[in-house]
Amino acid sequence: MRFDSLYEKPVLFALAAVVVISVGTLVTTFIPLFLPSTQPVSPMVKPYTAVETEGRDIYIREGCNNCHTQTVRPLRTEVARYGDYSKPEESAWDRPFLWGSRRTGPDLARTGGKYPDAWHYRHMADPQGMFEKSNMPAYEWLAKKKLDTSLTARKVKVLGYGYDGAEVARQLATFRQTVASTTYPSAQVRTQVTPAALQGEITELDAIVAYLQKLGRDLKAAQTPVAGPATAEAVVTRNPYAENRGAEEEGEKLFKEHCRSCHGEKGTGGFGPKLATTVHKFGGSDPELFASVAGGRPGGMPAFLPQLGKDRVWKAVAYIRHLEREGR
Repeated sequence: MRFDSLYEKPVLFALAAVVVISVGTLVTTFIPLFLPSTQPVSPMVKPYTAVETEGRDIYIREGCNNCHTQTVRPLRTEVARYGDYSKPEESAWDRPFLWGSRRTGPDLARTGGKYPDAWHYRHMADPQGMFEKSNMPAYEWLAKKKLDTSLTARKVKVLGYGYDGAEVARQLATFRQTVASTTYPSAQVRTQVTPAALQGEITELDAIVAYLQKLGRDLKAAQTPVAGPATAEAVVTRNPYAENRGAEEEGEKLFKEHCRSCHGEKGTGGFGPKLATTVHKFGGSDPELFASVAGGRPGGMPAFLPQLGKDRVWKAVAYIRHLEREGR
């Protein structure tokens, strides 16, 4: 058979083209879907709990994924702001995945553990109360709706998370006991946003906060902390911008943008400790304050060195010193 005769027979040529394209598609696209190498699973990444699963469904229902992505691209600016870039195995339990392609709000792939639960309760209820220019709508009404768990066991079974009905019931009971307890670290803020009749129940707001705290948490827990991530930058024993009025003014702007929502207006305290004082939880020397701001602290204080850089961290420390003087 002469292959150049295909050009003289358009119908035969079209059929041959369809066969070739179909085989190519099968080999390069369809078959790899079933290969282990294209379905990476990490033992570090655990399935969502029953409450986190419900919180994820609420997240999707409210369209949060239309404004927030859940993927950190391997770009220097993104890694500096959000943390290590996303890996395929992080989405092993996501059905559907929520990577997204548009950011009206920040990426949330690494938000788990970045802030305490109280921060999320307050932010979800009143975004503008924490960030004046935020265009995020308020979701305080989620705290007024009891979470419907009638289908939770069926959901986790379909999704293949490996929990039976008894385990789902245990998870729900444990979570309810945790958030309703007076010893819950975020009890005060939760009580403020949750109606009295529902404070002993799991609300939709509880569920979405639990889901947000799951994002990126497993990988963070598996990472070995690098000793003194910020102390290497803090070898200077005294703030180079100490008592520099211009630096204090710039530090004030940084404080209003990044710190006020947790530490309160003028550093009077909030989710985070009071800063208008000479007694600081992790030490009050210049290097210690620098390390707190730059490298973060356990319990919800994020690291700001990658985002702000050394000079601006020192200017924030200069403003903290200004608050100390005002607080005396």
